[in-house]
Parts: sequence; structure tokens; C-alpha cells
Amino acid sequence: MSEQNKSSAPDSLPANKMPQLRVMPMPADANVYGDVFGGWIMAQVDIAGSLPATRRSNGRVATIAVNSFVFKQPVFIGDLLSFYVDIIKVGNTSITVSVEVYAERNRLQKEIVKVTEATLTYVATGPDRKPRQIPPLP
Repeated sequence: MSEQNKSSAPDSLPANKMPQLRVMPMPADANVYGDVFGGWIMAQVDIAGSLPATRRSNGRVATIAVNSFVFKQPVFIGDLLSFYVDIIKVGNTSITVSVEVYAERNRLQKEIVKVTEATLTYVATGPDRKPRQIPPLP
């Protein structure tokens, strides 16, 4: 395991990162070898990314693009995953976010490993599910 993917604690992340979600994968989320399915991780990343996008757009959002997605380390049953999200761009109707996922392993030894990073874009939608303007910040 490379040193660049280890961290002493999640709070050592840049100040602009906000923890959005913490989950622990269960046996149903993994293959017979105990490795968590990438699709399960992708779903959790999408949920975590949508939270600040929903807040910033003041309403419903829909995922329109997964711009990048990198699995850096495997995820195992029993890992405690923390998802940190940062809004990196706000357009007229869209919001792009960066998501970083850290796994806390061997909780007695406090080993923290960066397992995934992704960039996703959401579009704000109205009741008709068509794109709508994102309101300006107050």
C-alpha cells in the first residue's frame, strides 16, 4: 500500500471537504471473496455527491454525468467508509462535485486509506423534471 493513499485521520483532509456520508458495507454488498462490489460504491458516491448539490440548488437534482471515477484500493466488508464532497463548479443549471472516499480499517490501529475518488455532475430540475436555474447565493 502506498504512503500517498494512507492518512492519519479523515480530519486531515483540506478544510473545504465536508463529510457527507458514513456507511459500512455488509456481506450482501460483496462478492464471495469479501471484496465490495464497485457498483455498490458508485451508488454510495452518487448519494453523497447529491447531498450538497441538492442543498446548493435548493431542490431536486438528477445525475447527468460521471466525469471520472477511480478505484484506488479495494473495499472490504467491515470497512467504515467516509465520503467527503466538495462543490467544484456551479453553472446555470448544473453543479459539479468532487467526492473522495476513505476507508477506516483495523479500527484498533486507526488505519485510514483513500479508496475512491470521483467527479460527478448534477442538473437541478423542477417539478416537471426539466432543468431549472440554480438560485444565486444570498
